[in-house]
Amino acid sequence: MNENINVEQFMSDLKAKGIKYCLGAYVDIHGIPKGKFVPVDHLEHMVHGSELYTGYALDGLGQRPNEDEIASVPDLASMIQLPWQPEVAWMAADNTFHGEPYEISTRVALKKVLEQAKAMGFGMNLGIECEVYVLKEAEDGSLQVPDPEDKLIKPCYDVRGFMNRFTWLDKVATTINDLGWDLYSFDHEDANGQFEFDFKYSDVLSMCDRFIFFRYMAKHYAKEEGLLATFMPKPFANKTGNGAHFNMSLYDINTGSNLFACPPEDDPKGLGLTELGYYFIGGVLKHGRALCAAFSPTVNSYKRLTRQGAMATFSWAPVFNSFGSNNRTNSVRVPMGGGRFESRNADGAVNPYLASALVLAAGLEGIREKIDPGQPQEDNLYELSEKERADRGIEFLPQHLQEAVEAFAADPFVEEVLGKSLSDEFITYKTREWEEYHATISKWETERYSFLF
Repeated sequence: MNENINVEQFMSDLKAKGIKYCLGAYVDIHGIPKGKFVPVDHLEHMVHGSELYTGYALDGLGQRPNEDEIASVPDLASMIQLPWQPEVAWMAADNTFHGEPYEISTRVALKKVLEQAKAMGFGMNLGIECEVYVLKEAEDGSLQVPDPEDKLIKPCYDVRGFMNRFTWLDKVATTINDLGWDLYSFDHEDANGQFEFDFKYSDVLSMCDRFIFFRYMAKHYAKEEGLLATFMPKPFANKTGNGAHFNMSLYDINTGSNLFACPPEDDPKGLGLTELGYYFIGGVLKHGRALCAAFSPTVNSYKRLTRQGAMATFSWAPVFNSFGSNNRTNSVRVPMGGGRFESRNADGAVNPYLASALVLAAGLEGIREKIDPGQPQEDNLYELSEKERADRGIEFLPQHLQEAVEAFAADPFVEEVLGKSLSDEFITYKTREWEEYHATISKWETERYSFLF
């Protein structure tokens, strides 16, 4: 990182753009950006690890009060000049400890797995579908849809609801394109107040950096309008949740060619995937229940992963560890035309570095071990009987966070990929999150039981 960049020239270029301050933004275990700001004249010091952090002050960095500090090193190639604060340069960053990559860092973990892929001749491309609600906070703290006209029972693709939120949408879309991310579609999504942005895939590390910045940017522009943009997986029980579907493929590191793409007529399963692509999916399904904790990392995530719940229609969300073609009742879907596959259980709360590290490692294992995922599931899996699903060997994904963390902890693969320290940190914090939730007395409980018994 930064080896081929002349730091002095880079600093001079920043000054020419009017940049005064630089931020090296790393993420905690939850994928929330943290960092220090330095004047641009001190960027060279920052690149050499001058900015130290007390790891004990943050979630999931594995430190105790008596331990040395970690340092954060910005990745200069990821620089973004904040459109709304052009004096500031945002850069993704890696944590180091005593000059070496810090193993309890999810971006570092992803780079480690990418080196393993590179040794096999592969790189990974990733596209993330960004779903987000734009809401207002009422005086009682509840979340509400701000547009009184956005009230259709099925508002997906609604033009009026889209245009009524045009100012915010235009700010986000313009920034995406100004950054060179190539926005190709955006729309009103399946719930009132919900929208989706789709921009071109990139190498997996860049896409993870972009997703972290996208969440920050979307929230900023909503705040400018007195609103709240939230990627919370399930803000409303009776509306669809916020997914962050991962669309993945491997490419040849020498030619850049897509190693999953083949004509559907040349694919015995008919989906337009190569044998390599199916092996990758086989590895993902082998570890699918453990991966779910990383793709869907909060208590609230599992309110989204239901067939219907409190909704009037099916939820679109996956509940099965299965794959198929353009069938959205599978957790792994091969979209029309093939050449890639989609993990649908990733949601808006995902730490993209952590999830990408694990899903890539699982896919590489599938390739090494030639794991056949079997035949694609083409039926509406929501409507199959329990016996029919059992006969096909289709497992349920975890149905709540505790079950997901238990699957994560029980699979030796996770520790092999992340190392004991990072995997233990995730287990510790997510177990604590579940326990705090379980100990909370909800409004539902009070209303149901206080006068009943």
